[in-house]
Amino acid sequence: MSPSRPTETFQPRQVACPACAGKSLYSSANPYRPFCSARCKGVDLGAWASETFKLPDNTPPDEPFGDPRLQ
Repeated sequence: MSPSRPTETFQPRQVACPACAGKSLYSSANPYRPFCSARCKGVDLGAWASETFKLPDNTPPDEPFGDPRLQ
Protein backbone atom coordinates (compact mmCIF):
# COMPACT_ATOMS: atom_id res chain seq x y z
CA MET A 1 0.00 0.00 0.00
CA SER A 2 1.21 3.47 -0.76
CA PRO A 3 1.15 6.18 1.86
CA SER A 4 -1.68 8.63 1.49
CA ARG A 5 -0.77 11.95 -0.02
CA PRO A 6 -2.65 15.16 0.53
CA THR A 7 -4.70 16.08 -2.50
CA GLU A 8 -2.96 18.77 -4.46
CA THR A 9 -4.95 21.38 -6.31
CA PHE A 10 -3.25 23.04 -9.22
CA GLN A 11 -4.08 26.58 -10.17
CA PRO A 12 -3.95 27.25 -13.91
CA ARG A 13 -1.03 29.45 -14.86
CA GLN A 14 -1.69 32.92 -16.16
CA VAL A 15 0.59 33.90 -19.01
CA ALA A 16 0.83 36.91 -21.27
CA CYS A 17 -1.09 36.54 -24.53
CA PRO A 18 1.44 36.58 -27.41
CA ALA A 19 -0.80 38.86 -29.47
CA CYS A 20 -2.09 41.51 -27.04
CA ALA A 21 0.01 40.88 -23.90
CA GLY A 22 -3.16 40.57 -21.84
CA LYS A 23 -3.68 37.87 -19.23
CA SER A 24 -4.43 34.42 -20.58
CA LEU A 25 -5.16 31.21 -18.71
CA TYR A 26 -2.79 28.47 -19.78
CA SER A 27 -4.95 25.42 -19.13
CA SER A 28 -6.99 22.90 -21.05
CA ALA A 29 -10.09 24.93 -20.10
CA ASN A 30 -8.92 27.69 -22.48
CA PRO A 31 -9.50 26.50 -26.07
CA TYR A 32 -7.39 29.37 -27.46
CA ARG A 33 -4.28 28.84 -25.30
CA PRO A 34 -1.76 30.43 -25.26
CA PHE A 35 -3.94 33.23 -26.64
CA CYS A 36 -6.63 34.93 -24.59
CA SER A 37 -9.37 34.87 -27.24
CA ALA A 38 -10.36 33.72 -30.71
CA ARG A 39 -9.60 37.22 -32.01
CA CYS A 40 -5.97 37.13 -30.83
CA LYS A 41 -5.54 33.63 -32.23
CA GLY A 42 -6.90 34.80 -35.60
CA VAL A 43 -4.69 37.89 -35.66
CA ASP A 44 -1.62 35.71 -35.08
CA LEU A 45 -2.67 33.23 -37.76
CA GLY A 46 -3.23 36.09 -40.21
CA ALA A 47 0.24 37.46 -39.52
CA TRP A 48 1.78 34.08 -40.31
CA ALA A 49 -0.35 33.65 -43.44
CA SER A 50 0.64 37.08 -44.77
CA GLU A 51 4.28 36.31 -43.97
CA THR A 52 4.58 39.20 -41.52
CA PHE A 53 6.43 36.79 -39.24
CA LYS A 54 9.48 35.44 -41.01
CA LEU A 55 13.03 34.63 -40.12
CA PRO A 56 15.83 36.68 -41.65
CA ASP A 57 17.61 35.00 -44.54
CA ASN A 58 21.38 35.41 -44.31
CA THR A 59 22.24 33.20 -47.28
CA PRO A 60 24.06 34.85 -50.18
CA PRO A 61 22.07 35.44 -53.36
CA ASP A 62 22.10 32.69 -55.97
CA GLU A 63 24.49 32.82 -58.87
CA PRO A 64 22.92 34.37 -61.95
CA PHE A 65 21.84 31.77 -64.44
CA GLY A 66 22.10 31.83 -68.16
CA ASP A 67 24.68 33.42 -70.38
CA PRO A 68 26.54 36.15 -68.44
CA ARG A 69 27.09 38.11 -71.69
CA LEU A 70 23.34 38.64 -72.01
CA GLN A 71 22.95 40.10 -68.52
